[in-house]
Amino acid sequence: MKVVWERLIRFVTTDGRVLRGDPILPSPDFDLGNTTEETKLQAHVIAGSDPYDTTGYTRVTDEVVTVKQLLGPLAQDDVDILRCIGLNYAKHIKEAGRSPPPFPSVFFKPSTCIQDHGANVIVPKIAQDDQADYEGELAIVIGKNAKNVSTEDALDYVAAYTCGNDISSRKLQRDPAFAGRVPQWGFSKGFDTFAPIGPCLVNPELIGDPKKLLLKTIVNGDTRQEEYVDDLLFDCAYLISYLSSGTTLKKGSVIMTGTPGGVGAGLNPPQYLVPGTTMEVVIDKIGTLRNGVEFA
Repeated sequence: MKVVWERLIRFVTTDGRVLRGDPILPSPDFDLGNTTEETKLQAHVIAGSDPYDTTGYTRVTDEVVTVKQLLGPLAQDDVDILRCIGLNYAKHIKEAGRSPPPFPSVFFKPSTCIQDHGANVIVPKIAQDDQADYEGELAIVIGKNAKNVSTEDALDYVAAYTCGNDISSRKLQRDPAFAGRVPQWGFSKGFDTFAPIGPCLVNPELIGDPKKLLLKTIVNGDTRQEEYVDDLLFDCAYLISYLSSGTTLKKGSVIMTGTPGGVGAGLNPPQYLVPGTTMEVVIDKIGTLRNGVEFA
């Protein structure tokens, strides 16, 4: 599908309005994740309540405004649900000594997990005991309802790509004392603010082949994850096709495609999220999603 904007940001203007806009990049390589009030980034206002509309109702206007504060491109009410994929980077699976799954491992996050770019992830008391962790990921935003879609047609349903961070609670996910004998990924990854998204949505035409994107996760200045999306065991087109089997992927839903090796739990010694931690998920052609950490 073809949305009307090249990039979509959501932001607070200098006069206090919260708007969507198509940013005017000051240079071709400008990272929207580095936008601050001092940057004085400008954007064309996007008019219309449906950012995925292609009928002419939604349009990029001539009105130009200045960005005071960059938010996440999607508010909680903009997202139907987040479908997430576990164990999807081939090298990560091999490093972990596990066998590749025959089909995608799927779990869900509620839209209440959505958190803005630049805002803190808030770790609840139940997950503050050396277990909160990061997972940098490429995220897909579905722009029109999809059901029983072929792999050949799957990417036609993509409205945009963005960066995501699948915040996780490892004890609640894996420790039998907290998760039971079967690991579970719903409760442990589903807390409020546990899915930051941003810094912008990027039109698929600007991305090209998503397999060529390089993903990095940087924690307190240390690069922890670095892998090309080409290492995905199940690629973007396959995921959309598989997830739409007998199921409607509603417009506005998000797919988190999986994370490469280098999560905090896998380090020696493990490095978990603590107050004051800064996490950055950086993807070519998209920019930097940056979030801090605080304990509730």
